[in-house]
Amino acid sequence: MKYIVIIGDGMSGWASDSSEGKTALELANIPNLDLLAQKGELGLVRNTPANLPPGSDVCNLSVFGYDPGKYYTGRAPIEAVAQGIELSENDTVFRANLVIIEDGKMKDFTAGHISNADGELAISALNKLVENIDNIQFYPGVSYRNLMVVNDESFSVETTPPHDITGKDISAYFPKGSGSLLIKDIMKNSEQVMPLNSKASMVWLWGQGTKLSIPNFESIYRLKGAVITAVDLIKGLGYAAGMDYIKVPSITGFVDTNYEGKARYAIAALEQYDIVFIHVEAPDEAGHTGDLALKVKAIEDFDKRVIGTILSEIKYEEYKLMVLPDHSTPIEIKTHSRDDVPYVIYDNLNKKNNAKAVYSEKYAKDNSAEVIIGHELMSRFI
Repeated sequence: MKYIVIIGDGMSGWASDSSEGKTALELANIPNLDLLAQKGELGLVRNTPANLPPGSDVCNLSVFGYDPGKYYTGRAPIEAVAQGIELSENDTVFRANLVIIEDGKMKDFTAGHISNADGELAISALNKLVENIDNIQFYPGVSYRNLMVVNDESFSVETTPPHDITGKDISAYFPKGSGSLLIKDIMKNSEQVMPLNSKASMVWLWGQGTKLSIPNFESIYRLKGAVITAVDLIKGLGYAAGMDYIKVPSITGFVDTNYEGKARYAIAALEQYDIVFIHVEAPDEAGHTGDLALKVKAIEDFDKRVIGTILSEIKYEEYKLMVLPDHSTPIEIKTHSRDDVPYVIYDNLNKKNNAKAVYSEKYAKDNSAEVIIGHELMSRFI
C-alpha cells in the first residue's frame, strides 16, 4: 500500500454575505475533491488544540501525526531544522519576516514576495546591524521567510504574526515581555538599514522558540516518508521526523507554483517511499490577501492540477490519499481561525458510493458523527 497526504494550506474558510453566503471551497469548481468525497471518507478534524494558536506550525504537527501539546516549541525552531541550523539548548530562534510598512501600518507581510536574492541582501544588512551584539545571527531563508538566532533561552516574549495584522497600525503589536526591548530595537532600527531599492522596509520578528525534538515518523508508523513543499516549515517538520525532502523545480509557495510538478514528483517518489506529503501554500497566501477570487483560483488549481494529476497518473494497484487543510484562513479576517476543517480519506480498493457528497466545510460538518483530534487522524489514515 502506498500513501499520499495532500495539504491545501488554509483552504478552508467562512461563508459570508460578501461571498454569496458560501465559502471559497463552496464557490470553487472542484470536481476531483468532490469525487474523493463521494468515494471516500469525509469528516472533520480538529488540528488546533485549545491551548495553542491556529498556526501552520501547530496544525501541521497534528497533520503529521504528532501531538502539538507534547512537542510544540514554536514555529521558528521547525524552520531552523529545514535550514540545517544547529541550535544549542540555550538558543532562542525567531522567524524574521521581511515586510513592508507604510504610514505605520503593515502593508505587506511578504515584502511583495521578495526574491531570494533581494532577501539575502536584506539579511546581510541586518547582520551588519547586529554585528556588535555577540549572541545574535540572522540566516537567509526563502523569500520573506528568514530566521534570527539569539544565544539566550531566557526570553519570555509575546510576539504577533505579521499576517495577523495586515492593514493595521503596527505600534500596538511590537513584542512585549522579558527581553522584548532588544527585539523591538532590532525591528525598529532595521528600517534604517534595508538596502536601497529593496521591497522590504523592516524585519518583523515573531514565532520564537527553542530547539525542536520529535520521534522518528518511520519508527512510529512503519512507513518511510518524504515531503514536497516550497516552505521551510514543512521541510523542517519532515527533516525533524526523519523524512527526506524532494526538490521540485519552479515551486514558489504562491499561486504561480508548479502544481503538476508536485503531483508528478510525488507519484515518482512512491517507488522509493511508502508515504509522501505534498504541501501547497497557495490557498493560505490567497486567504491572507483577503482576495476571494484569488483564493477560489488557488483552490481550483489545487483540485485540477494536483489532485487531478494524481488521480489520472498514479498507477499503483493499492494506494490511499488523504486531503485536508491544516487550518482555516478566512478571507474576512485575512488570518487563521480555530475552525475544524474537512478531511477526506480515499482508498482505491475500498471505494464508497455517496453520490450526494461534496467536499465542503458544511457537508463535512452536517455528515460527521464526530470530530477527529488532529494528531490521531494519521493512525486512522494508515
